[in-house]
Amino acid sequence: MTQGQGCQDAGREDLGAEGFARRRVLAGLAATAAWVPAFRIGPADAQARCAAPPDFPADLPLYQQAYENWAGDIRIEALWTCAPRAPADVVALANWAHAQGWTLRPRGSMHNWSPLTVMPGAGCQTRVVLVDTTQAFTQIELLSPLPQAAVRVQAGVYMDQLLVFLQDAGLGLAASTAPGDVTIAGVLAVDGHGTGIPARGETLARGHSLGSLSNLVLSLTAVVWDETTQAYVLRTFERSHPHSAAVLTHLGRIFVTEVTLRVGPDYMLRCQSRLDIPAAELMALPAAAGPRALSRFLDQSGRAEVIWFPFTDKPWLKVWTPTPLKPLLSRKVDGPYNYVFADSIPREVSDLADQIVSGQTAATPLFTNTELAAITTAMLATRSQDLWGHSKDLLLYVKPTTLRVTANGYAIHTRRADIQRVVGEFFAQYQAMIAAWQARGEYPINGPVEIRITQLERPGDVGIPGAQAPALSALRPRADHPDWDVAVWLDLLTFPGTPGANAFFREFEQWALQNYRGDYALVRAEWSKGWGYGEQTAWSDPDFLQRHVPDSFRDGGPRDWDWALRRLNALDPHRVFSNPLLDRLLPG
Repeated sequence: MTQGQGCQDAGREDLGAEGFARRRVLAGLAATAAWVPAFRIGPADAQARCAAPPDFPADLPLYQQAYENWAGDIRIEALWTCAPRAPADVVALANWAHAQGWTLRPRGSMHNWSPLTVMPGAGCQTRVVLVDTTQAFTQIELLSPLPQAAVRVQAGVYMDQLLVFLQDAGLGLAASTAPGDVTIAGVLAVDGHGTGIPARGETLARGHSLGSLSNLVLSLTAVVWDETTQAYVLRTFERSHPHSAAVLTHLGRIFVTEVTLRVGPDYMLRCQSRLDIPAAELMALPAAAGPRALSRFLDQSGRAEVIWFPFTDKPWLKVWTPTPLKPLLSRKVDGPYNYVFADSIPREVSDLADQIVSGQTAATPLFTNTELAAITTAMLATRSQDLWGHSKDLLLYVKPTTLRVTANGYAIHTRRADIQRVVGEFFAQYQAMIAAWQARGEYPINGPVEIRITQLERPGDVGIPGAQAPALSALRPRADHPDWDVAVWLDLLTFPGTPGANAFFREFEQWALQNYRGDYALVRAEWSKGWGYGEQTAWSDPDFLQRHVPDSFRDGGPRDWDWALRRLNALDPHRVFSNPLLDRLLPG
C-alpha cells in the first residue's frame, strides 16, 4: 500500500502523456493536481528567502515544503515543515513553539477545503511550522478481537490503509469516508463521516456505528498543556472520562498522535447505481413522494447518496445494502475505487471544463450534461451499476485523480420522518436559484450537488459505560431536540474561482438558515467544507462564525459549545495549536 496524500497522490500516478496533458488543463484552470508540492528545501538554502525558526530543536528535520489543499484554492509555495519520528518529538516541538511564540499545525493528506490548517496568504515568513504525520506515524495494531474489537491507529495512517488492515483481520466499519487518501487524525479532527442510517428493522452489528468516525474513539492520545509541570505533555483521554467529549472532534486545537477505535465485523455490501429516476421524483416534497422517493430507498437500505449535476434531470443515485450472498446480477469486486470513469476525464468533458474555467461559463449546461452522459455510458460499459464485495471495496470510491472542485457543506438536523421534506425543499430552492442566475446569464455552479444522510452520534455504540457524544461533532444530538435523529448533508460543488460562486453560496446559506429552523430542523457547518460566506469569501461572515455556529451547539446540555471551548482552551491555553480562523471561531 503506497502512502498517497492529497495532491501529491496525483503526481505519483502514471497517467500517460495524453492523460497528463488533460490533467494539466484541469489542473491549471480547475485547481487539480499538476502543481505537486513534493520538493524540500533545507534550512541552509531556505534562509535566503526566510529566516529559519529560532533555536529549533537540532535533532528534528526542518525544511520548507509547499502546501496545497484539495481544491487548490489554498496554495502556498513554501512553509516551514517538520516530520517528527515519535510522539516525544511532537512534545518537544510544542514546548519549543510555546517558548518562541510560534504555532504548530498538523499536516496530513491536505484533503480539505476550509483553512483549518493554514490560512491563504501564509508563507515561510509566517510563524508556523507544519508537522507532517504521514511519514512516521503509520502503525496499526489490533488490540482485541471480536466481539469487542479494538484497533490502535497512529495519526498518519490513511483510511484506505486502515480498512485494508481491518479486512485482513475480518473486521470493518459500518460507514467510512469515500476518499481513502485522508489520515485518521484529519478525519477525527473534523468529524469525518460516510453515509447511512439503519434500514427499517435493521440492527447494527456490535461495534458498528453510523455517525461520524469520532464516535468510534475508545481512547485518544494527544499533546496538551499540563498545569502541574507548566509544559506540553502527552496525555491519553479515555472515552469513559466525560472530558473526552471535548477532544473527539477538535478542529486541530490539540495535536493527536494516536487513537484506539471500536470496530465491528466485516460484511459483504452491495452498491446499486440508478440513473433513471428524475430529480423531481427522487427529491419530491412529501405530499408528492412516490415509491422512488429518496426516503423510500433509505427505508429499504439505509445507505444512499445523491449526486446531481445542475441543468440535468436525472441524478446519480447510489444505494448500499448489506448483502451476505452475491446477487445473481451483481458484479463481484475485489478492491476499492471501482468507478474508474469518475477518475479519468474524457476529452470532451475536459475541453468543456477548460472553456468554463477560462471564463466561458455559458458552456456549463452542456458541460454538466456531457459529464452525466459520460458517466452513464461508462457505467454500462464497465458493468458498474451493480457491485458486490467486501465493505471496504464499496465504501472507498473517491481517488485523488477525480476532478478537483470547491464545496460548501452543511449538516441539517431533523427527524427521520422529515428527510424527504428537507430534500424536497432543497430541490425546489436550488432549482429556482439556478434558473434565476441562468436568466441573468450567470452560471456560478458547474459541479454536482451531493446529498448524504447519516445517523446522529450514538455513544452507546462503542460499548463504554458513560461515553459521551463528541461535543463539537456536527452530528452531536441536541439535548433540547431528542426527536431529531438524523442529519441530511448538503454539499454544492463548483470549480474554484467560478464567477459568482461566493455570492451563490452566500444566498443559499442565508436561505438554509431561514428555512431549516425552529422545531423542524437546524443547520450546522460541515467543518471541512465552505461555510460562513461573507461578501467576498467563505469563513468570513462574523454573524455565522460568532453567533450561528456557537448557537447551533448550545442546547442547555452539560457538554455543549461553551463547555467544549473552555476545555480546549485549558488544553492549549497558549494557542500553540491554532491559527487565525480558529482564533475567531474558538476564541480564548
